[in-house]
Formats: sequence, structure tokens, C-alpha cells
Amino acid sequence: MYLAVLDSCVLFPMYLRDTLLCLAEAGLYLPYWTQEILDGATRNLVNTGRLTTTQAMRLEGRIKQAFPSALIVVSENIVQFMTNHPNDRHVLAAAVIAKANIIVTSNLKHFQERDLAPWQIQAKSPDDFLTELYNLYPEQVIEVLQLQSQSLKKPPMSFIELLELLSREAPRFTSNIKSQI
Repeated sequence: MYLAVLDSCVLFPMYLRDTLLCLAEAGLYLPYWTQEILDGATRNLVNTGRLTTTQAMRLEGRIKQAFPSALIVVSENIVQFMTNHPNDRHVLAAAVIAKANIIVTSNLKHFQERDLAPWQIQAKSPDDFLTELYNLYPEQVIEVLQLQSQSLKKPPMSFIELLELLSREAPRFTSNIKSQI
């Protein structure tokens, strides 16, 4: 089973975040994050006008409630040993503490292999990560996406419409699914 730290940049896009969390809720992997990661995602949602501060805090509360064991604490003592980009050392430290084998991020340049190898951690784009999950659990992934699309009310969205939106962040993943249905 994958143990994955979700970087704030993959918790920002709504449909990508929802898909990642729905797949975790289905038990296809275990997600982890820190308060700093959640703060980065919610701050950007507010700063871009996608959510109000109240809505962002509600979202954060729902995420914490749904995944109570995902929130980990990183001490500054560990962060100082990380050698990746200074702005994302806390993310790598979170992965080390969680004993995660993957960091899911859209910011791969901040997670070079030379910095991750000593910890036996890989950084993967959301597209690569979702594609791997699909390759391992194709039926379950499709079922999760169908349930996700059915739960969307504002606006209502079909399975294909959800795939279209996800294709912005995960084109290979959605292409693989479309070719199988």
C-alpha cells in the first residue's frame, strides 16, 4: 500500500483534491499532510477567491475529520536535515516522519531524486500517482470516480465531465480510463 504525503499544490485544485481524497477514503492508499501543507492549500484557495476564509476553514475541518490520522507534526529539528528546495523541506520531512514512500506534488523540481533517495521516497506528479493507482486497482478507481461524479450537485456532473475536468491535472490518467470504458 502506498503511503503518500499530499503537497498543498495537489490539495488546491478542487476536483483533483476530491479525487485524491475519495481514493484514499476507498482505501487505495494512506494520505498524510501537515498543518503547514493544509495552510498552504487553504491560503491559496482564499487568496485566489475560490473560497472565503470561512469556507476554507470548513473544508479544512472536513478533511481533518475524514482523515484524523493523516495530520502529522514535523519538528524543525528534522526539517534542517532535508536537502531539497528550502520552501518544501517541510514536505519531505513530513514524508520521512510518516514513513511515506511517495510525495504527490505538481512541483517536482523541488523534490530531486538525489534529495529523496536517502529516505527511499519518490516524488510523483498527480498524473503519475493516479495512473499508478488506476493500474493497480482499475475497477475500484472507476467505481470511486463514478461515485464522486454522482455526489456532485453544484454543479451536477457526469462521469465523463468529471474526467474532462481531471484531464487538466492528470491527462494520462483520464486518457487511460477513457480508453477502457
